[in-house]
Amino acid sequence: MGLAVLPPDFEEEVVHPVSRKYDDYQDDSDTSMDDANGRPSKRFRLSQPAASQIVLPGETITDDTQWMRGHGTYMTDSSTTIIATLAGILKTTNKLLSVAPLRARYTPEIGDLVVGRIVEVQKNRWKVDVAAPLLAQLPLSSINLPGGVLRRRTTADELQMRNYFQEGDLVVAEVQQVGSSDNTASLHTRSLKYGKLRNGTFLAVSGTGGGGGVVRSRRQVFTINSGAQSGGDVDVILGVNGYIWLSKHVQQADDQGRMSGGVSISNLDDVVSTAIYSSQNDDIGEGTRREIARISECIKILAEDGVRVDEDTVIKAYEAAVDAEMSVADQAGTGTRVSEEVRRRIVDAAIH
Repeated sequence: MGLAVLPPDFEEEVVHPVSRKYDDYQDDSDTSMDDANGRPSKRFRLSQPAASQIVLPGETITDDTQWMRGHGTYMTDSSTTIIATLAGILKTTNKLLSVAPLRARYTPEIGDLVVGRIVEVQKNRWKVDVAAPLLAQLPLSSINLPGGVLRRRTTADELQMRNYFQEGDLVVAEVQQVGSSDNTASLHTRSLKYGKLRNGTFLAVSGTGGGGGVVRSRRQVFTINSGAQSGGDVDVILGVNGYIWLSKHVQQADDQGRMSGGVSISNLDDVVSTAIYSSQNDDIGEGTRREIARISECIKILAEDGVRVDEDTVIKAYEAAVDAEMSVADQAGTGTRVSEEVRRRIVDAAIH
């Protein structure tokens, strides 16, 4: 009986997909550079990262020489590999790679409006906490003396520094200079819009990096009209450093600042007085306190959900909270949190 010889069966080669990272565009050294037809194989190129791409410290981003390293990355002198030094979102700007940290301390820039707390009184200056890596400084020559005195500061002025600002006081100021060596911010309060804060509450939001925070390029001082709730108007100061101040609206100070357009030689004697350095709060009605608490709760919800805080989002969130009849006073008494339905309505109203 003869044997039948059958042709061999060729099994199909199963190719499993392999997820490639940014630096996997180069072929391995032990593989051939040519395919079956003798043509060189195509190289994988570095694609644009997604908005949600997260990198960790020590993770290799790429070793392609066409890319330049930016903030949050590191590259040795003997290598072209770009390595992440922060945990954050990978961003590309043309050929520049940078990592935006998920959470980071405030980086001062000239012209920023910041809210800070006086932590130390030194010779000729105050040390201010503005949520930066280093304490900012407020020189004595950068404030307005009572009575509109425009002159050089003397030793007598240094002895009275605690009459103006003392430890624990909250101030709103503007970044005037940033040190080139240590990035220390120098503040000033020469305008009527700046100075000591009273008649309100302090609030801090995190997420200066890639998360939610205060928008720098928007108006940061505005007034919310809560007359429909019989609470009066509420002034909101959004510091770029993540510190926020909510206070009772003072019509007289606002009118003076708006008519004069700031401090000048002609009106300094009229508008600058010892009252601007007073630490005594005015009487705040129950309705105003309720609306301040409501706005504060809305800002906390926005920050927790990663929504950038600015004038539009705060006003929309407040209006949504009023429509939902959110009662902050009842929650404070019972210890319960805002219902998920109200939270969802606030966030949806702020981002749409």
